[in-house]
Amino acid sequence: MTFDLKTALKYIILFLIGIGVLYLAFRGQDLGKIWQEIKTANYFWVITSAFAVWIAHVLRALRWQMLYQSIHYKVSFWNAYHAVMIGYLANLALPRFGELGRCSVIHKTEKVPMFASIGTVITERLFDVLVLFLTSLAMITFQYDIVSDFLYDTIYLNLTKKISTLNYWWLVGLGVVVLVLAILMVYFLRKKVSKKFLRIFVSLRQGFGSYGKLKQKGLFLTYTSGIWVFYSLSMYFAFSSIGATSGLHFNAAFTAIVFSGFAMAAPVQGGIGVFHWMVAQSLVLYAISFKDGLAYATIIHSSQVLLILALGSFSLTRVLFKKEIK
Repeated sequence: MTFDLKTALKYIILFLIGIGVLYLAFRGQDLGKIWQEIKTANYFWVITSAFAVWIAHVLRALRWQMLYQSIHYKVSFWNAYHAVMIGYLANLALPRFGELGRCSVIHKTEKVPMFASIGTVITERLFDVLVLFLTSLAMITFQYDIVSDFLYDTIYLNLTKKISTLNYWWLVGLGVVVLVLAILMVYFLRKKVSKKFLRIFVSLRQGFGSYGKLKQKGLFLTYTSGIWVFYSLSMYFAFSSIGATSGLHFNAAFTAIVFSGFAMAAPVQGGIGVFHWMVAQSLVLYAISFKDGLAYATIIHSSQVLLILALGSFSLTRVLFKKEIK
């Protein structure tokens, strides 16, 4: 591998942006009181919350395994599970790199073509985006009186303000440049490496078609729902870890998981900073102070990072030192 300075700088900048958001979130807060909340937290509920997240990771591995089976690749559960955990571990260092990382693990352990795996991962992620969209609609529909002011003041007004300052000719020009580059890239691939391009296309199409070939679509959708239910339960269980949030109900956890879903979509390592701000902001809607929301967000984010560091490192060790995992 060659050292890519541009790529390294990009990830360093993204990390610094995350640190910057984290600084802005904690700026002006009483850090002593936040630390006191964290020190006196009930760690039984923190561990229970982390366990719920782990169950979601297991369900993700089972769901991914189903997609492979539908396109006739026999991927064992443990290989899929270890690949998922290694992917999460990689995302702590490089945002979005984990998706390629886990495909690489399956290629190493099960000899599945990389682009077939990438197709299944994209299929998987599309369902996650769909669930996030549906849960967002449900949040707005059933808790409109709670979230409407935030959506209008923080999202709508800021968005319209930024859009009004845009130079639309720059956008049109950028769109034309992107389109021309895409056409040239496709032409080059077809002209110079047509056979390789065809193999890549066939593998990707195979992965994309994995859901359509499933025999148990209901089970796949059950796993998908279960992943998000356990994510929400992890939020709900963690409420009991500190006094300030212990009285919150599941609807608050539902809102928090929607906010955190958008936060984790940000191209920042482990969602650092963005996760803290979004989760704390979601709890403000339920009369929790921003300070206490930050303490809660720090606890749950730290527990999930530690879980990934521990289990991801174990999975990485298994893959590196065993030729085959069954």
